[in-house]
Amino acid sequence: MSSANVDATDPDKRERWSSRIAFYMAAVGSAVGYGNVWRFPSLVFEYGGGAFFIPYVSALLFIGLPILVLEIALGQYYESGDVGVFGTIHARLRGVGMCSIACGYMLVTYYSVLLAWTCNAFFASFAEDNVWAQEKVTGLDAKGYFYDEIIGMSTLGDDLRPTRMMWKNVGYSFLTWVIVFLCVAFGIKWTGRITYFTMGLPIVLLFVFLGRAITLEGAQDGIDVYIRNTNWEILTEKPSIWSAAVAQIFFSLGITFGIMTAYGSFCKPNEPAFLNSCVVAVSNSMFSFIAGFAVFATLGHLAMLEGKDVSELQYASFGLVFGSWPVALGTLPGGQHWIRLLFIMLFLLGIDSAFSFMEAFLAVGHDTALLANVDRKVLSFGLTFSAFLFSLMYCTDAGLIFLDTIDYYINFVMLFVGGVECFAAGWVYKIEDQIESLGANIVIAYIVTTFGSVTLACILWFGLGDADAALWAGFVGLFVSYAIGMAFIFFLMSKKKEEDPEKTWGGMYYDLTMRNVMHLRSDLSQAVGRMPVVWAFLVKHFIPPIILILFALGADADTLSGKKKFGHYEDYPTQPYQVLGILTVVFVCVLFFSSMVFPNLYAGLQKQEPEEIKFVAAEPVEDA
Repeated sequence: MSSANVDATDPDKRERWSSRIAFYMAAVGSAVGYGNVWRFPSLVFEYGGGAFFIPYVSALLFIGLPILVLEIALGQYYESGDVGVFGTIHARLRGVGMCSIACGYMLVTYYSVLLAWTCNAFFASFAEDNVWAQEKVTGLDAKGYFYDEIIGMSTLGDDLRPTRMMWKNVGYSFLTWVIVFLCVAFGIKWTGRITYFTMGLPIVLLFVFLGRAITLEGAQDGIDVYIRNTNWEILTEKPSIWSAAVAQIFFSLGITFGIMTAYGSFCKPNEPAFLNSCVVAVSNSMFSFIAGFAVFATLGHLAMLEGKDVSELQYASFGLVFGSWPVALGTLPGGQHWIRLLFIMLFLLGIDSAFSFMEAFLAVGHDTALLANVDRKVLSFGLTFSAFLFSLMYCTDAGLIFLDTIDYYINFVMLFVGGVECFAAGWVYKIEDQIESLGANIVIAYIVTTFGSVTLACILWFGLGDADAALWAGFVGLFVSYAIGMAFIFFLMSKKKEEDPEKTWGGMYYDLTMRNVMHLRSDLSQAVGRMPVVWAFLVKHFIPPIILILFALGADADTLSGKKKFGHYEDYPTQPYQVLGILTVVFVCVLFFSSMVFPNLYAGLQKQEPEEIKFVAAEPVEDA
């Protein structure tokens, strides 16, 4: 497709958002979820208070936002889901789209069970022995109740293998998937309307919780712990702060799952993709930031009542949202109602994230000739019911162990998908034109030089035993190998210049380093508005190497027992947990590389363009 502007005289058969606000609510609803409430505030506390915002904002501006812009813009330009988008860039890249929707599918099967556990906790709060509203109960007690009774872990043995199915959670999981089905089965306009409620009400409830929390005695102590007690030294003393910030951005923005590409494909032509992406990213981060105040102000009150320091409370993950926070709310007048409102807010935050994963699948399915004529309700039922079946393993008494393990390995899948998306856009887009201009030898040599030098540096950084020696060896290896590679490339370019004297060094260097990604920027600008030049640079030259380094860093991390986390995460048993986790990574890699080797393998999932629709080019946008 040469352009994404549909001629106004032709019928536009693709579903569209009813308004830009509907897109914002859906996209922000997809991005905002459990992690904004239970993970972000705890990361701020764990990593030096205000100091955490330096890596967090850096990861947002230089990695998360550019990928978000890329996904929304590509979806809007090609008017297709991920497989169609990357398959149009190059037939061998259909696997990139397959990887993203596979990543989202694997994640939503356990994410839905978080919603089931929330439903279980909500209805348990109506019982007379509601643990969260009992006197003198602690956050640790409530967390134990959640683990043992809601999840059902009390029957687990020392080997941590599943022993029973928690049928109540199976029922709540089924209820969750019925709701997801009803949210996606009737078209994107219906989905957009639903998000006014599923995203709008949690925003209102968050400010209600915040307003109540800051009036409580001891609230200021919690806020001080959250944001004012800044430890700047942690930026250098604890390098994991940087990878933690990137992981939070990936999960929080909802990128690498095919969601934002699908949502972008339903935007009208000429919608400003960069502006829309900024609104989504800023809204998501603001929700996280404000949620931290609501959480820690409430924890400050609970710490005052129990005579403890805030750091002694359960302030992260399940210990927060099913432990300390509801216990603190239970101490208020009408506490049981506050607890139920909390669970309602959590469920609504999660449900629009859950059905957004399904939209990524539906966008791909309905764009293909194979499934284009299948009724949306039928396709939605098939997707939701199969996802429900896959979620059953998380409804066992070992469901949390399965969830924790798969969630860890999904981090690697997300990094992989983010890396290959940027590689596809920054390096492969219009690569045929680049090869025609410079020759295949120069183009391939530049790719090998760039990624080979980073790979060598990672091997030295994480492969040598002496940390100080590894640091210096890695940088030396990086610069020396890159210099040697570039010297060879300039030699090849000199030969090319001898063959064609009209070529200039500046022109050839631009063709080599920026031409294809700037061509992408120009093409996208015709349909999605102005795209910053810095975005193009980040997508090609910054994000792929950084993701490669983060992937290696994650794989090199150690457990408390000294083993490598990859393959021994939390020292859970190898079978079935580590095996399943590793298989998720292997499965996604197979999807990608099988497409590279067999370009027609997923051709049936490529978007089929209606012949009667004509595409016209908009006025070209000059480079800024």
